[in-house]
Amino acid sequence: MKIKLLFGFIFLGLLASSCYTEVVVEDGFIDEPVLNVNQVLASKDLWYVDINATRGNGEVPFLQRAFTVSFVSGTLYANNNLVGIGKTGNGLGIDVGVYNGVRGVLEIDHDLDGYWDLDVFVVNNSTIELYHRGTDTSYFLRGYQRNNFDYDMVFYNNIQYFLQEYDAWEKVYTSQVGAINDFDDENFLQFLSGDNGGFFRSSIDSPGTNSNNLQWDFEGDYQVYDIANDDSLKALTLSYDFIGDDYFELYVINDGTIELYHPDSGTSYEFKGRGYIQYLKSDKSANAKKRVKVSNPTMHVVRQKK
Repeated sequence: MKIKLLFGFIFLGLLASSCYTEVVVEDGFIDEPVLNVNQVLASKDLWYVDINATRGNGEVPFLQRAFTVSFVSGTLYANNNLVGIGKTGNGLGIDVGVYNGVRGVLEIDHDLDGYWDLDVFVVNNSTIELYHRGTDTSYFLRGYQRNNFDYDMVFYNNIQYFLQEYDAWEKVYTSQVGAINDFDDENFLQFLSGDNGGFFRSSIDSPGTNSNNLQWDFEGDYQVYDIANDDSLKALTLSYDFIGDDYFELYVINDGTIELYHPDSGTSYEFKGRGYIQYLKSDKSANAKKRVKVSNPTMHVVRQKK
């Protein structure tokens, strides 16, 4: 039986005396104080879902999908997308359902995933645990106010999901500088999630082709890397089936444009996202993206783009 430590932690000085109901003594029986769930949840503007800290083999879909959740006067908000994070809903994301806290339990009616009851436990002054009894699964949420939440950190730490938030990426610029190489002919990229990790497809169709009409010519696995001693740089490898690998330095120009610099040829390419996928609002994709425990591998290289 799973034993939870519900009491003994101080959850914010300003809430220390008010997050729990009073102890009631009646006929010699002491009723233990009950967590004031609504007050705890409202104490922070955003709760970051630390997916790597999740325990258990089950799944609460709307928490698996979200980067952050917020609880505002009975309405549940979530940042399910990296595109627009920090701006959508004044930083809180989109309205995804309603909630209520009752005697240590968080009751949620999610627009897509329906009704869920989650036990709420205070871990420390900035972290709570949401426990789903039916699947014996715990999610750990770290609380922040908007003025001290690092949206850029969330974006760059999860950039592999950002690449999946468009139906396709269309090449819109190729630098004049750089040696001729096979990637010059590829005008579209698509990044997808699969059971064995992320994979990509590419097309040599003419620029301007509607994403629904693209013919995918190549396919393979892709991997995003952190760069040692360079927090502002990511690397991307495209591993083509039967062809080999291409290595790029990955730069985000804005949340709809990326630059791929190809060190082997010295060529820079810019791609614009086509067909933005807003999770929960798009029927075809509402269930498509789910975060998994991941830690980008680190590559020990030196930035080549000057």
